[in-house]
Amino acid sequence: MSTMRLPVMRRNPAATQSGFSLVEMMVSIVIGLVILAAMVALFVNSSGANRELARANSLVENGRLAIELLESDVVHAGFWGAYMPTFDDQTLVGVPSDPPSAVPNPCLAYDTPWLAQHRLNLIHVPVNVYDSNVFCAGIVTNKIAGTDVLVVRHAELCEAGSGGNCEADIAGNVYFQSTRCPTDPARYRLGTDDDTVFDLNQMDCATDTEKRKFISNIYYIRNWSASVGDGIPTLVRSTFDSVAGGVPAHQPAVAMIEGIQSMRVELGIDNRSNAYAGQPTGTPVNYAEEVDWLDPDTRETPTNRGDGSPDGAFITCTSADPCTVDELMNVTAVKIYVLVRSREAAPGYTDTKTYQMGDSTVGPFSDGFKRHVYVSTLRLPNIAGRRQTP
Repeated sequence: MSTMRLPVMRRNPAATQSGFSLVEMMVSIVIGLVILAAMVALFVNSSGANRELARANSLVENGRLAIELLESDVVHAGFWGAYMPTFDDQTLVGVPSDPPSAVPNPCLAYDTPWLAQHRLNLIHVPVNVYDSNVFCAGIVTNKIAGTDVLVVRHAELCEAGSGGNCEADIAGNVYFQSTRCPTDPARYRLGTDDDTVFDLNQMDCATDTEKRKFISNIYYIRNWSASVGDGIPTLVRSTFDSVAGGVPAHQPAVAMIEGIQSMRVELGIDNRSNAYAGQPTGTPVNYAEEVDWLDPDTRETPTNRGDGSPDGAFITCTSADPCTVDELMNVTAVKIYVLVRSREAAPGYTDTKTYQMGDSTVGPFSDGFKRHVYVSTLRLPNIAGRRQTP
């Protein structure tokens, strides 16, 4: 019996190896381009958002650091160890002998020389503000117009040479020493080891009191940071020091924080006594008289001395209306305004806003930089605390 073979169906090799058609390839290319375009757009948007976030973080961080830097120095203004001016000593019997006579030049080099009255003025005017270069022509340079210069003075918080963060006792530096001994020949010493005998004592009148470095810092806003002309507004600081055995003087300013475009400072003046019956706003201070107590038995309310709190609105010191020595010796609070600017311009952004900094308005700048104002009000405990009564 014979079998019948069915024909074998063979596939066409050409048919099994055929690729995409032209239409299919075009469709796949279009889909790929759409996906690629979406990924590029996502990357661009993400990069832009990251850059914007970085600009915002930098702006916030620089403003916060600037305020913290100024606060950490201003809050110690008027700290002179155990020393207290007689015009703030409410236990004093008699007329105070040491009110300052003038607003001191903060940039007077030590070899000018410093006369006794100038030293007293430096100590008793621990905070000064001005908006034009009436002082320090060779130190305060390239200042941005319309910004303030802030001067802060106090003694170092630690004893010279005590270790830690306190620098060594250097012969060329200016130091401050106060006495706690009632029989000492002077109430304080201010000078260098080369020309001053630091012989004041503790309460036992035998042990030397601490010798602390004299601190004087000048803050202002400069129109460059790393190099002249770079256009980066910067908070800078000049410190009083001696370099390589030179004469103690204010040194060239050093950049502290970039992006700070403006600084304004207002002062709270304590020039009236505490309120009492019949005098709801107190009465003016008068250092030409001894302390007049409302009740000499309790000594709770002096009628011709300050009470540690600012009276009335905070004031500004301008070239048209500079602060007087009577105002500056009674500063018990400081309000600081800082305008910070982003490091880079934001694409598509125009700053049309104005910024209120105390009694002055800044802007609009009409550029692509973003800005923010930071404000801090500080009580000066070393001055205000001496004036408070129970």
